[in-house]
Amino acid sequence: MWMSYIIATIIMLLSILVIMISTILSKKMINDREKNSPFECGFDPKSSARMPFSLRFFLIAVIFLIFDVEIALLLPIIIILQWSNMMMWSIVSMFFLLILLIGLFHEWNQGALEWAN
Repeated sequence: MWMSYIIATIIMLLSILVIMISTILSKKMINDREKNSPFECGFDPKSSARMPFSLRFFLIAVIFLIFDVEIALLLPIIIILQWSNMMMWSIVSMFFLLILLIGLFHEWNQGALEWAN
């Protein structure tokens, strides 16, 4: 029992030592303006490197990803039907679909699905 405590202590100390050494060695020395600016053939940039991003497009992309994952979760429900209890399968499937529909109606009411205003 004591041997496992000793080994755990040694492993903790080695981990802390490695973390401390890596933080000391990974520090940047000097941050100057030239290193932090975007590179355009040796000249100063003509415009800002950060382009404005459409938040509406990002919201639609996130909603698409969420519903894409939900569809991937719905597909195995059909395969599970042959190995599960019909009553339990129906309850779980309807509950899952109800949650998806409530989420869809909420996004619709919030106006998240309207691309053009």
